[in-house]
Formats: sequence, structure tokens, C-alpha cells
Amino acid sequence: MSTILSTLIAVFVTIPFLGYLLCFIIAKEVFKNHKKAVHLAIDVMTFLLIISVHFIMLAIWKESFFWVILLVMFSFGMIFVFIHWKTQEEIIYKKVLKGFWRLNFLVFLTAYFGLIVYGLIIRVIDSI
Repeated sequence: MSTILSTLIAVFVTIPFLGYLLCFIIAKEVFKNHKKAVHLAIDVMTFLLIISVHFIMLAIWKESFFWVILLVMFSFGMIFVFIHWKTQEEIIYKKVLKGFWRLNFLVFLTAYFGLIVYGLIIRVIDSI
């Protein structure tokens, strides 16, 4: 049983789009609302993308850069809170957290594709 569970987790971390698809299908059935299902699936996929980027970096450079990932996320969080405070003059935590998480989605989706391409190019060059 633990082998099946660890295999499923490994698949979702390696291919986060499968996690998105599974979460979307389940959320669509539960909520009966397309917009809520998409948002929940993207939130779950953001978490999977963060873990995926960590493991891709580990595979490429054989060194953990999780501290860099956390540092980038905290920096984005501080910048996001500061900008929200300057524009709204009041911090609405729900909006800040939602915007921060969506920004992380964009950043880590870009990093995921960039690292996949970089890793493939490096492996091809190394094999020549």
C-alpha cells in the first residue's frame, strides 16, 4: 500500500498537470462550479509545481536549492504585502494571500518549463 501511495505522489510531483486534472475533476463534481474547480485545482497545482521545481533542480545540479525557493517565495510575499499596503492603505489578508499564491503559480510554472527545457538541453549536450 505504501508503495502505491509513494508512486502516486511521485507521479503527481513529476507531472503536476496530472494533479491539476485530477483535482479539477474531483472539485467539479463536488462544487458543481467550474470557476471554483479551476481555482482549487490551480492552488493544488501551485504546491505541486513548487515541489517539482525543487526536485528538477536537485536532478540537474545534484544539490538542494529549497532554501532559495523559500527565499524567493518570502521575498515575493513581502513585496506583495508592501505593494498591497501602499495601494490599499489596509492589508486585507485574504486578497494578499490569494494574489501571492497566484503569483507563485506563474513564477513556478515558468520555472518548471524553463528547468525542463534546460535539463533536456544539458542532458543532450552531455550525451554528445
